[in-house]
Amino acid sequence: MNETLKRALSGAVYVAIMWIGTSYSETSCRILFLILGLVSVYEMWKLRKGKSKLVAYLYVLLPFILIQFLISDLQLKNVAFNSSLILFMFILTWTFDTFAYLFGVKFGKTKIMPSVSPKKSWEGFVGGFVFTLISAYITATYFIEIDTQLAMGISISLPFTATAGDFTESYYKRKAGVKDSGNFMPGHGGMLDRMDAFMITIPVIYILTNLL
Repeated sequence: MNETLKRALSGAVYVAIMWIGTSYSETSCRILFLILGLVSVYEMWKLRKGKSKLVAYLYVLLPFILIQFLISDLQLKNVAFNSSLILFMFILTWTFDTFAYLFGVKFGKTKIMPSVSPKKSWEGFVGGFVFTLISAYITATYFIEIDTQLAMGISISLPFTATAGDFTESYYKRKAGVKDSGNFMPGHGGMLDRMDAFMITIPVIYILTNLL
C-alpha cells in the first residue's frame, strides 16, 4: 500500500508540474522542457556509459529540440500563448498508457516484442488505441480547441509512436541491465521512464503540424 500510495502521489505531482509548467506561459513551457531534456540526457548518458551514444543521444535530444521549435511555430500562429496542442499530446499519451496497461493486465496474452519489453501485448495496444481515439474526440470537441485534421492525425499515430518510444527506451535499459533509467520519481523510476512515450511522438507531431 505504501508503494502504491507513493507511486500515486509522485504521479500526481508529475502530471501537475507538466500541466502547469506547459500552460502557464511560453517561458515556463520552454524551461520545463529544457529541464526535462537535460535530466533525460543525463540518464541516457548513464545507460550508455562505456558504449556508443550517438543514436541514443539523437533519440533523446531530437524531441526536446523540436518541442522548442514547435512552441515557436505555435506562437507565430497565435498572438497570445497557446499550449493546447502540447496539452492535447499529454492527454492522449496518458490515456493510451493508462488503458494499454489496464487492458494488457486484464487481457494481454499476445506479446508484441517480448525480448525487449515482455509486458507489452497487442491486446493492451488495441485497448489503448481505442480509448485514445475516444479521448481525442471528447477533448477536441469539448475541452481543447484544435484543428480537426491535426487531432485525427495525432490520435491515430500516437499509439504507434508512443509504443515505439517505449520499446526504444526499454532496449537501452535492457542493454544496460537495469529496470529503470533512474530514481528521479519515487515509484516511477527515472525521467526517461516517464518521457519515453514522447520521444518519437514529438517529432511526428512536429511533422504533422507542418503538413496539416
